[in-house]
Amino acid sequence: MAKFILSGSSARKLKHGHDLNLLPGRVVSLSMMPLLYREIPDPKPDIQDILLYGTLPEIITTSNREYRETDIYSYVTTYLDEEIRAEAAVRNIGNFARFLEVVTGETGSSLNFTRISQGIGVTDTTIANYYQVLEDCLIIYRIDPITNSQSKRRLIKAQKYIFFDLGVRRACANEGIRLPQSYLGSLFEHFVGNELLSYSHLISPKIKLRYWKDASGPEIDYVLDYAHQYIPIEVKWTDRPNKNDARYLIKFQKEYGVEDAFVVCRTPHTYKITDNILALP
Repeated sequence: MAKFILSGSSARKLKHGHDLNLLPGRVVSLSMMPLLYREIPDPKPDIQDILLYGTLPEIITTSNREYRETDIYSYVTTYLDEEIRAEAAVRNIGNFARFLEVVTGETGSSLNFTRISQGIGVTDTTIANYYQVLEDCLIIYRIDPITNSQSKRRLIKAQKYIFFDLGVRRACANEGIRLPQSYLGSLFEHFVGNELLSYSHLISPKIKLRYWKDASGPEIDYVLDYAHQYIPIEVKWTDRPNKNDARYLIKFQKEYGVEDAFVVCRTPHTYKITDNILALP
């Protein structure tokens, strides 16, 4: 039987601290993510509840919504104050707090540092440093694009990021608990991305979560990349996606010679959209 001791060590210090010996055999990097959907105890919460509060263990298993909200905001405050200010990783905590609110709106989108820097009033280099701080602290995860085109497509090469937990994302954005319906589609896409990322870490370090975007418009939300063998996945906030919803998957299949593709949605049952594209609940 294995025994685990979980310490409070700073993720950033473990990665960038002095006197570290990172030789292979001495250090193995493992990720502990929030709960996967299948790990949440029954009865499972409604999907909109998960989009609002995330899946951190203590929060998702607490029935009192007021306690949940207090815990989420305490988590974010602790990171802002202790993990970032105390380590002097960020000189101007005010600018960084504004950055956190702005960056949540950029979650899941290919990045434009110039646009973000203009909105906050800091340099592109500072924005890049802020993203690095969040990535080092395991608050966000980077998703790289697929850049090899089999045709003459001009593919987007910018990275995009997703927060490790949706409840923490909402607290960083300083949003209330009454989210507009227009937010649900992008939050659902974010949730599925977190699930794919967690499963990838569990199954094999060789699996990379990527995305694909043509500069002219076509985009695939997520692509699982296993040594350049691709599984494209679209996410739709609908219970009955059709062939039109899968049109970019069809383009991707033709261009890269991919057999199977999937649309993750709110359908209660798996069904075929085409011979090689499944809608999954």
